[in-house]
Amino acid sequence: MHDLLIVILNYNTRALLHDCLASLHDQEGVDSITCVVDNASTDDSAALVREVFPEVDLIQSKTNNGYPAGNNLGLRAHGFPSMGEARYAMLLNPDTLVPAGALRAMVDYADQHTDIGILGPKLMLPNGTLDKACRRGFPTPAVSLYQLTGLSKVFAKSPRFGRYNMTFLDENSPADVDAVVGACMMLRRELIREIGLLDERFFMYGEDIDWCLRAKQCRVSGQTNPYRVFYLPSVTIHHVKRAASRHSSRAKYEFTRAMWLFYSKHYRATSNGFVDWCVRTGLSVRGGAALSKEIRSA
Repeated sequence: MHDLLIVILNYNTRALLHDCLASLHDQEGVDSITCVVDNASTDDSAALVREVFPEVDLIQSKTNNGYPAGNNLGLRAHGFPSMGEARYAMLLNPDTLVPAGALRAMVDYADQHTDIGILGPKLMLPNGTLDKACRRGFPTPAVSLYQLTGLSKVFAKSPRFGRYNMTFLDENSPADVDAVVGACMMLRRELIREIGLLDERFFMYGEDIDWCLRAKQCRVSGQTNPYRVFYLPSVTIHHVKRAASRHSSRAKYEFTRAMWLFYSKHYRATSNGFVDWCVRTGLSVRGGAALSKEIRSA
């Protein structure tokens, strides 16, 4: 059995995909498989993989069905969620660069801490700052309110108000967190077997947080504690961020729709009427007519 399956979902990021795959060549000491799922790109990304990286497993989707569906194609092709061809599976964005030794360090850390279900590294943006999404709190109605009203910025060091991006934590200190980001997240095979694949009701955004919440709700076999979601800053990966979605008119809508899906899936049943009205109203305004219609019909 392999140590690691790496699934890279690509959509029109040919040059970045090349650099990402090239960076994976420098990984030693880990037995890995790389699978690129091309989500109906029009920039010859698939041809690049075939010609320059023939050792990579290439899956071409004829349609762009979104981030969860695309990644699930790669996971299913390699035996997940049932047996799986590797001990760990990693989602990795094509707009990342993985330094030498990073994958070995992540696998070793997870091997040494068997109660960790999901592991995420420190992600650095091109300007040298932390990608705050690499360690997050769950977007409960209260946490989302603090973020939308700016209280999370004013009181960034507060464990209560700064929970959305966990800005109260030292970015260089390892920590248990609510969620890490799908740009680079590694999951234990046994966990995927228990909780299943990504929820394909999401198109982009939110599916990684949903996966982390489902992991936290899943108990370790033979133990009373749930799986941990862990932030490991000793491993640093470089992230361009939103390379595939920055020009998409759909991105803003899908971000708001993801907030609605996550809320309705995990929090709506326990929210009182006033809170539910506030959430639905706020998201309807942000999401526009199409999302407002979906919310009203729910």
